[in-house]
Amino acid sequence: MLVATPFLVHKLGLPQYGIWMLVSAILGSMGILSTGFGDATVKYVSAYRGQNNPAGVETFRDRGFGLFIHWGVDGPLGGIISHSLVGASPDYQQRFFTELPQYFNPKHFDPDEWATLAKLAGIRYVVFTTKHHAGFCMWDTKTTDFNVMHTPYGQDVLRQTIDAFRKQGIAIGLYFSPDDFWWLYQHHIPINRHVKGIYPQEIPAFMDYTKAQMRELLTNYGSIDYLFFDGPAAQLTDYAWQLQPNLIITRGIMETPEQYTPGLAPQGAWEGSMTMGTEWPWKASNETYKSGTRLIEIMIETRAKGGNFVLNIGPKPDGTIPIEQESLLRELAQWDFINREAITATRPWILTNENNLWFTRHKDSSTVYAFLTRMVPWKLGDAREIVLHSVKATPQTTASVLGQSDTIVEYRPEVTPKTEWHQQSDGLHIKVYRAQRLYTDGTWPNPITVKLTNVEPALAPPSVQTLTATWNAQQSTETLKGHIDIADTTELKTGFQYRLVKSGSDTSERTEPWIDLPLTVQSHTGDFTFTLKDLQRDIAYEFRARVHHPLIDLYGTEKTFRTRSSETQ
Repeated sequence: MLVATPFLVHKLGLPQYGIWMLVSAILGSMGILSTGFGDATVKYVSAYRGQNNPAGVETFRDRGFGLFIHWGVDGPLGGIISHSLVGASPDYQQRFFTELPQYFNPKHFDPDEWATLAKLAGIRYVVFTTKHHAGFCMWDTKTTDFNVMHTPYGQDVLRQTIDAFRKQGIAIGLYFSPDDFWWLYQHHIPINRHVKGIYPQEIPAFMDYTKAQMRELLTNYGSIDYLFFDGPAAQLTDYAWQLQPNLIITRGIMETPEQYTPGLAPQGAWEGSMTMGTEWPWKASNETYKSGTRLIEIMIETRAKGGNFVLNIGPKPDGTIPIEQESLLRELAQWDFINREAITATRPWILTNENNLWFTRHKDSSTVYAFLTRMVPWKLGDAREIVLHSVKATPQTTASVLGQSDTIVEYRPEVTPKTEWHQQSDGLHIKVYRAQRLYTDGTWPNPITVKLTNVEPALAPPSVQTLTATWNAQQSTETLKGHIDIADTTELKTGFQYRLVKSGSDTSERTEPWIDLPLTVQSHTGDFTFTLKDLQRDIAYEFRARVHHPLIDLYGTEKTFRTRSSETQ
């Protein structure tokens, strides 16, 4: 059997690479060609399949919680990363590329401290920005002088970060931008994004440059677990798999929404990323941070919908994590220290939630975890009663609260905080105590988790699809259409939500609030519609179908439409 190593492919050279890909694809289809990287050897036909390795994807889903790190040459300015170059004056661009590297000197950078904190917080993988759109490389690259080695710091930041996180057993992911404003600037091409003629796929020399950088990243730093392409990934995904066949590619292959959680979870594995504040890098002023409780709720919702949650930090110019971000990580650490089994190696339950009760299930058992969110104030030692309509107990069922012994409340000897439950016709009734003191004053604003073993589904939930949006030029209206499949005789209400698509935002990022449209009663499987009037002209909107079940609101996938001018037919 032939073996194609990365070294052999590199020696063929970039011009010959296309020929090699054609030959290898033919040999791979005959089952006589394999690729190898380190100790991993797999058939090349598998690496060239255009999709991630299924076993690796399942491991990715098991990990569930990742850490994003946005850091670049413009960190000393304390503003947006890279994007200030778009539309900037020539003198600003010149200063950015020539002066800013001289200010990059993180004297207090301690990646071991980062990794130790991440481990404590329950982080299972890290995604580090090797190169953002500006084109500044955070590693020792031979492709350009616009890199970390040509700064006062002069050390390979990427290698130090990878080594530190590996020591903590945290899987390694790399963020890589095919956009490269430095390359465009050097070749006198106007700096921009999402326009024709500026991407590696359109410029052979640019593609050679990009692949050379990827080759460094995927051959000089050992086995990489995950790769996030923030930009057009065509041709690059297959090249990455050629270099490392077991690599799992997130953005570029799977859905990766930013700054919001989809109403309907994408099919299969997906990854949602979130900033602690409003900015991806460190923001020097005018920043507003989310609460730790809100971040925990977002993680719970993401995991309930089958996604991975990646929380972002932006280091300060001196290499330290801002105290606000460190504090939030430590709040998550305390919560994860108690509840990690409900986040790790879990998959969605038959329903994501029943109002403020959210669910995950263990992937290999009949164990379900119910997260009790937004139940404050809840005094230490007091009980709450909940009813779960989607969960049915069996004779073997047990119930407990993660982190609690169910026997003692400190300073309250009169209370026996035993979790109790009984099945009734309307659902599983559970009496739950908050019995663990996590703050001195006895308050704790964050969700607690009820673990239920040997349980079964109690209902068959409906499913909903978002179908089409149809423009009526004469009446200047947009008719939205959805479809519902009803699994039981429950009377439901159907409708839609819509919102503006913020001009200029990334297609993966939505921050505008949803607007609820009126609901109508529907008791049978079929389509439903609603006609929107008085919309702004020539504006993009996003919409999704909605079903109001007595236990939960369900949503279809998000789709977009654009209104037209009244003259357009």
